[in-house]
Amino acid sequence: MEKARPLADITELEACADRAWASCSPDDWLEAFAAHPRVGESSGSRWLQQERSCMAVAASEVLDALAKANRAYEAKFGYTFIICATGKTAVELLDLLEQRLHNPHETEIRNAAEQQRLILRLRLRKLLSE
Repeated sequence: MEKARPLADITELEACADRAWASCSPDDWLEAFAAHPRVGESSGSRWLQQERSCMAVAASEVLDALAKANRAYEAKFGYTFIICATGKTAVELLDLLEQRLHNPHETEIRNAAEQQRLILRLRLRKLLSE
């Protein structure tokens, strides 16, 4: 991305980031996923707390179910469940996690990579607005 500079605006920045992410291998994606905290767990990241603000008001049953589903997901796929949580409720996140548990491995790593791409775009916008 540095070689593409200067970039004229956020649209060019996002397109450049998309190209860089698309050029990554599945091993690269897994490395990025490894740095992601589980949905439903607390984090010291201000941005992550904002993105997952629905967790602060989630019922304990939903948080328990998320923890159980996270463990099942990691056991099946070998990495943390990745989702762009912004604008979703805890119940929606749980439903999506449970749905994605039924995916084959090839489908799911692509789903997770797409969600990571969406998170990247969101964070680029946040970074530029600070």
